[in-house]
Amino acid sequence: MFRILQRHYQAFLDVIKWQLTSRAEFERLLAVDPDTLTDLERAARFLYLQRTTFGGTVSGRNFGVSRTASARFDLTKLVPMLEDVHERLARVVIERLPYGDFIDRYDTPGALFYLDPPYWNCEKDYGPGVFERADFERLAHQLGKIAGRFVLSINDTSGTREVFADFNIAVVPNRYSMAVKSTGTAKHVTELIVSNV
Repeated sequence: MFRILQRHYQAFLDVIKWQLTSRAEFERLLAVDPDTLTDLERAARFLYLQRTTFGGTVSGRNFGVSRTASARFDLTKLVPMLEDVHERLARVVIERLPYGDFIDRYDTPGALFYLDPPYWNCEKDYGPGVFERADFERLAHQLGKIAGRFVLSINDTSGTREVFADFNIAVVPNRYSMAVKSTGTAKHVTELIVSNV
């Protein structure tokens, strides 16, 4: 999607400009095999599903709707955001590498990596084989040897505290609003900001 926004922005807007938010369209696009689509169609499908999925999850997607808010796929809000992304992407190089290869390739004394791995106990949320529990150990080991700096955000669990114990850890409060639908209140939690800074 970022490549499309960078290089084919206007054509992308033409693909999404008549898109409506509906459960039927959500279910139709969810059932479509992305390999059968053009790059523009695949990017539009991805954006639509991410915007209309409850919580923006990738696996176990459910149609998200609110009785009190506007449609989740609201072009009046999306187009200005996409324009900002398009302008920002005009000056960047997009890489698609496994995290270990990416860190190895770009690590220098002046590098700053921001890392946002899946949450502990949520490793499978991004699809099978994308990130495994053992990847936390591999990532921590690699980060312990880099020449640059890093900042990593992760949920606060005994596992994450143990794996990243050799680094600076700041505990920050956070509020999970996804719990509001089932419990009526947001869940107050703590997250960790891990760094070598």
